[in-house]
Amino acid sequence: MPKVKVYNTKAEIVGQITLSDEVFGCEYNEPLIHQVVVAFNNNQRQGTKSTLLRSEVRGHAKKPWKQKGTGRARQGSTKSAQWKGGGIIFAPKPRDFSQKINKSMKVSAFKSAISAKVADNEVFILENLSVEQPKTKLFNEILNSFEVGSKNVMFVLSEKDENIIRAVANIPNVHITYADVLGTYNIVSNTKLYITKDAINKIEEAYKQ
Repeated sequence: MPKVKVYNTKAEIVGQITLSDEVFGCEYNEPLIHQVVVAFNNNQRQGTKSTLLRSEVRGHAKKPWKQKGTGRARQGSTKSAQWKGGGIIFAPKPRDFSQKINKSMKVSAFKSAISAKVADNEVFILENLSVEQPKTKLFNEILNSFEVGSKNVMFVLSEKDENIIRAVANIPNVHITYADVLGTYNIVSNTKLYITKDAINKIEEAYKQ
């Protein structure tokens, strides 16, 4: 079973925790993780963009001038694509980009991704996480202790904390989420994960079979 150090908000080691091998000690499966992440991104797409085809443009299809004798290029309609206000060739239309992923695949991808993070020492367990006031300066002190810098990182909480949410709002590379909504995309899109002990317990309860 993976053993991980527990830190306080000053990046000092205050203990150790043994993680569930069933959740945090799984084999790395890159193709599955890729499939789940691609499906997640596709499911975020609205697919609502739409422009007009030649047949949908307002106007008439009358020939603007006769075929020959004018010295100008022949034209069949002012609704053609080469005319200003004309239709669009191969116009984008509303479509559904969603992809279905089985629950078992999502679970396996999640376990594989977070296990890889643990194996690469990119998961930090926090004894607790809180700030006295919702100020960016206070949270920056925590980030400086862990030498986060400009890396994309995610803090995983067990429940909503309004002070932390407001303190992080102006820090572009720091993200906040909760144990019950943490997903594979969150794991792979951030360099490091900082997870509270309470959040770890929730994750293990949710993914242990």
